[in-house]
Amino acid sequence: MRHRLKGRKLGRTTAHREALERNIVTSLFIYGRVITTVEKAKEFRATAERMITLGKAGGLAAFRRILRTVQDRLVARKIVDEVSKRFADRPGGYTRVVKLGGCRWDGDGRGLYAARRLGDNGKKAIWEL
Repeated sequence: MRHRLKGRKLGRTTAHREALERNIVTSLFIYGRVITTVEKAKEFRATAERMITLGKAGGLAAFRRILRTVQDRLVARKIVDEVSKRFADRPGGYTRVVKLGGCRWDGDGRGLYAARRLGDNGKKAIWEL
């Protein structure tokens, strides 16, 4: 039983999942929008929002904590300078997950997103700032 265990495993080892989290959060801040699965977007949403909150706090310690996850100084600087200023008056909820249709097994028969790759049958979503 999984009592009091939070977080999704996403079918990966711990190291792989942590690397995926760093990469997808970094991509979100570089491009502003990422197409991924609904499960990944929901799982890593808390990390992205924590990075923006740290950017709003400012200071060297917050910048270094952002670098633990993002691991790219230019992206960390973008979080502190641009993204946190954009959400300065908002208390939270900086990202949005918009679900897309078209999974091969969802019954519509079109398979718009899943037909391109074998094993890519997850529900797709747009994750954006």
